[in-house]
Amino acid sequence: MSVWAALLLAMFLACLSRYRKSSSSRLPLPPGPHRLPIIGNVFDMPKRYAGADFNALSDKYGDMVYMDILGQPMLILGSHHIALDLLEKRSALYSDRVRSAMVDLAGFDWLLATMPYGPWWRRHRRAFHQFFNPTAIVELRSIQRTQVGHFLNRLINTPDDFYEHIRHLFSATIMRVAYGIRISEKNDEYMRIAEEGVAAVSRLLSPGKYLVEQLPILRFLPKWMPGAQFRRDAADAQVATHKMRNIPWSRSLEAMHQGTAVPSMTTAMMERMRTLEGSEAENEELVARNTTAAAYAGGADTTLSLIQAFFLVLASFPEVQEKARVELDAVVGPHRLPDFDDRDALPYVCAVIKECMRWHAIAPLGVPHRLIRDDEYRGYLIPKGTLVIVNLWAFSRDERQYPDPEAFLPERFLKDGKLNTDITDPSEFAFGYGRRICPGLHFAESSLFLTLSSVLHTLSVTPQLDAAEKPQRPKIKMTTGVISYPEHFKCVIRPRASWAGALIHANDQLAG
Repeated sequence: MSVWAALLLAMFLACLSRYRKSSSSRLPLPPGPHRLPIIGNVFDMPKRYAGADFNALSDKYGDMVYMDILGQPMLILGSHHIALDLLEKRSALYSDRVRSAMVDLAGFDWLLATMPYGPWWRRHRRAFHQFFNPTAIVELRSIQRTQVGHFLNRLINTPDDFYEHIRHLFSATIMRVAYGIRISEKNDEYMRIAEEGVAAVSRLLSPGKYLVEQLPILRFLPKWMPGAQFRRDAADAQVATHKMRNIPWSRSLEAMHQGTAVPSMTTAMMERMRTLEGSEAENEELVARNTTAAAYAGGADTTLSLIQAFFLVLASFPEVQEKARVELDAVVGPHRLPDFDDRDALPYVCAVIKECMRWHAIAPLGVPHRLIRDDEYRGYLIPKGTLVIVNLWAFSRDERQYPDPEAFLPERFLKDGKLNTDITDPSEFAFGYGRRICPGLHFAESSLFLTLSSVLHTLSVTPQLDAAEKPQRPKIKMTTGVISYPEHFKCVIRPRASWAGALIHANDQLAG
């Protein structure tokens, strides 16, 4: 029997087994398009990995849509309420991740977001939580203040490079927190290595890109065979992520040995390991190395996407800046930048950030969860191994919660001049659910508040002018994929007043 014939036979038997099991259940499966024998709903799967396309299925079949793709059961959730019921209240069942062929081939077993649910994952999450829980992140505030100050200064010095400045802000902050490394202003080696590693992860995890994800048995194809490009791509990605995990880590250890290290995640974890020996020490060091790399990989794309969307908002809706400035001028004044303790006194600014998080769904379909055993919900069977896709884009467009969802309206989160707790906060779904919620969410929220409030307080972001000196508002269009970005746009960035420019320069020099 040829290799291809054996692969096809194995695929047929696997799909047939799944089909017979679902057909024999006494409980009905959730609603969904009619499934063909063996191949299931291959032809019903949306062509694009986009929230709107998946939402069309929910409009037709309801807030739970069941599909079968070549034997892989899939459940699409179109309701935040159902997501809470399953992923929060039954998180012990729904916290696993699908076994990805490309993750295995590329050696991405260190990545917290894709790590299978179990003791090894819990060990990594505990390590992460030690540094990013609400109490611990207070110790990181000085780093955040310094990097935001430098960010503002770069924006007024070279405003056309604001995309690069956003990337530098994130890299500089995380490299300092995780490794104690201060990156250079331009062409930094550590920033390049980390970005290449993150890009490699993003490419390999692009939905629908590799057939081996639907037919895992293809992983056994020899590299030289036609159709085995995925194996070569995985090997290249493994090289890039190996550098990302090991080069900054080694640099931090070297600084410790030389006595020049500054406090960081690396130094703290290595100090705790001094009393360990043998395999326990090796495992703990591996957890530490994985956790520091995951701190970068876990927030890189999402942070860049949201801050880019924020600048798009400012260039598109000038009234947002005007209203925010009134509040900031009253609370903060012209002699300092906003700080963490100002948060409760700035409800409109907080509403702008919440609306930005809602209006632009960063990860439209999240990271799929996997059910570890058969479950029953609302009289339906959800089979073991079901891939649960959470349509965060649909949640952000729920007109019952957010009337006129395509409009940018921070006021929807306000009531009587205060934040309205009756409306769903987008952070309830934007950072994930249950035991798989983003472990860095508290740090991310505090960083976003400091960055975005500081931009609103000191800068003017406006559309570019055309030849007739008329504002050209940027087109509002988002990319599709695991992470959604605003399509490239231009804007004009300058200090909002002379005092703002002076404040930025003074703050930058003070930070050093």
